[in-house]
Amino acid sequence: MYYILIGLPGAGKGTQAANLVEKYQIPHISTGDMFRAALKNKTPLGLEAKKYMDRGELVPDEVTIGIVRERLQEDDCKKGFLLDGFPRTIPQAEALDEILDSLGLTLDGVISIEVPEEELIKRLTGRRVCKNCGATFHVLYNPPEKEGVCDNCGGELIQREDDKEETIKNRLDVNREKTQVLKDYYSKAGLLKEVDGTGDFDEVFNRICQVIEGK
Repeated sequence: MYYILIGLPGAGKGTQAANLVEKYQIPHISTGDMFRAALKNKTPLGLEAKKYMDRGELVPDEVTIGIVRERLQEDDCKKGFLLDGFPRTIPQAEALDEILDSLGLTLDGVISIEVPEEELIKRLTGRRVCKNCGATFHVLYNPPEKEGVCDNCGGELIQREDDKEETIKNRLDVNREKTQVLKDYYSKAGLLKEVDGTGDFDEVFNRICQVIEGK
């Protein structure tokens, strides 16, 4: 089974991905993990990517695509994978089509976790982080025993700048535009499968599994 998982920030993509790879015993291939592995192993493409990252610049498509190509050629991908964070653009999606074709692989689907904007904002703005130990809480879903105080070390809990509503809305606007382009691309290919991302974790997980298993 070969799937791509997409969703806006706060949709629960990371949590769902972790459980999907455990259930189906396939690798979770995220852009971040691929870059970290390429940098750690000092591959030629990893070293090339590092030049851009050290300058605070975006890594060019050709380097990112090359790193993805190398990762998908590894043995653990032969029986399936869950791709997360790639592709982000149409050129990357087209390059992925070529990579899969060259490996004799075919995408089974692109799962998009759909959550209304007001729910995403509620999820993202509710995060609180301890100034001392970095522990993370949520005012609704994982509140501390005492408001504003870390359960672990007693430190002050704060809301980070990038978790404030105005910043979140801007982030969602940028991501929505990029995600919609990809959704249109995969919808035309008959691969897009939208899943309702509201409700508790198990409900959403079961919906995704039903899509994968064709139920």
